[in-house]
Amino acid sequence: MHRTITWLVVIGAIAWAALTADVEMAKLTKAGPRLWDFLTRMIPPDFSIWQDMLRGLAETLQIAILGTLFAVILSVFLGVLASETLMPPSISRSTRALLAAIRAIPLILVAMLMVGAVGLGPLPGILAITFHATGMLAKFYAEAIDNVAAGPITALESAGASRQQQLRYGIWPQMAPVILRDTVFRFELNLRESLVLGVVGAGGIGLYIQTYVRSFQYEKAATATLTVIVLVLLSELANGYLKKRVS
Repeated sequence: MHRTITWLVVIGAIAWAALTADVEMAKLTKAGPRLWDFLTRMIPPDFSIWQDMLRGLAETLQIAILGTLFAVILSVFLGVLASETLMPPSISRSTRALLAAIRAIPLILVAMLMVGAVGLGPLPGILAITFHATGMLAKFYAEAIDNVAAGPITALESAGASRQQQLRYGIWPQMAPVILRDTVFRFELNLRESLVLGVVGAGGIGLYIQTYVRSFQYEKAATATLTVIVLVLLSELANGYLKKRVS
């Protein structure tokens, strides 16, 4: 019975979306030539802007690296407060509610607020990434703490191990792979998100893409797009390497 209701809800949601989303084949047919015209204007790419692309990449990496670093620092503190095994329910639940509220705020809105507060450049991007990433990482860290098995800790305690030894040999070995995996995943996500923060003036290569498209310099926009593709592919390779090292 429950499975039937679930399928009916899913089918109803799909039907509602398909009938009310203004999806018309006529519009899709007309979009083809316009899209082709846009793409042909981007060929050949203008590689004379490679110095600007290097500056944009540097800003993008700065935003992702520093945003992730500051988010990790904040998440360690908030993750402990959100842990149900370390903190009383009043503190852990309040902290988890705060983290949920942080995750609910769109990153682009946070970036716009930061641009209005501190001006243009990479700094608002770093602050936006830090704020938004903390909501996710602190939750992951809290769950890593709560999922630690009590058996190894009890064994060390019965053997006379100190609290520091219990943390070093009983708790941290269980948490480390999960924390490192989640942190690497969030860094990759931060890198991808920092690519588009330039749309609102928060620095990075996205600012160049917005400038080129708005000024109809499509050949330069193509070069910036290719640069983004290369950066994402390199981040995928680095992420895969780090996952193998962690596992």
